[in-house]
Amino acid sequence: MATLRRAETSPPAFRSALFRVALLLAAEATRHLPTRTASVTTPLETASVPVLAAKPPCLVPVLRAGLALVEGFATLLPESPVAHFGAWRDHDTLKPVEYYFKAPADLGERGAIVLDPMLATGGTAVAAVTRLKAAGARDVTVCAVIAAPEGVPALAAAHPEARLIIAALDRCLDPRGYILPGLGDAGDRAFGTG
Repeated sequence: MATLRRAETSPPAFRSALFRVALLLAAEATRHLPTRTASVTTPLETASVPVLAAKPPCLVPVLRAGLALVEGFATLLPESPVAHFGAWRDHDTLKPVEYYFKAPADLGERGAIVLDPMLATGGTAVAAVTRLKAAGARDVTVCAVIAAPEGVPALAAAHPEARLIIAALDRCLDPRGYILPGLGDAGDRAFGTG
């Protein structure tokens, strides 16, 4: 977390730190998934091992910052399809404006994990979960690296059934809707465009 928060962290180091945090978030986000026992043949004998009982969840990065979390989640869930949810935040109203959505046709047969480094007001997370449910997703988890205390209850009020997994809960939002102490614009910092 220190690497992510440090202002002088380079984009490659920022992405590397996001990858490591994403692995931890992915492990926590998948703990509840049901498993079944499968037999595999090892070089020495047959072993019984747990495997997912259903199709793996769909990964849904919020464009563009959420893309930086996909690699970490896909490392743990290599068979998961990746959908995309595009929304930008209107800086006057702080409300999300959706501009893109693409998901696999079988979304109703699997869960979904929304990936966004930051949960600020909660508006984008609420919009993403709403869109995914409308597309048939039946089990949605939202994963964020940091969250503001204002955004957590907003998501819970709109979608009480959605799970929220975060790495850190920060102090507050400033009047512009930025998380404090935060880590800056995660998309700009990850992709070197800031």
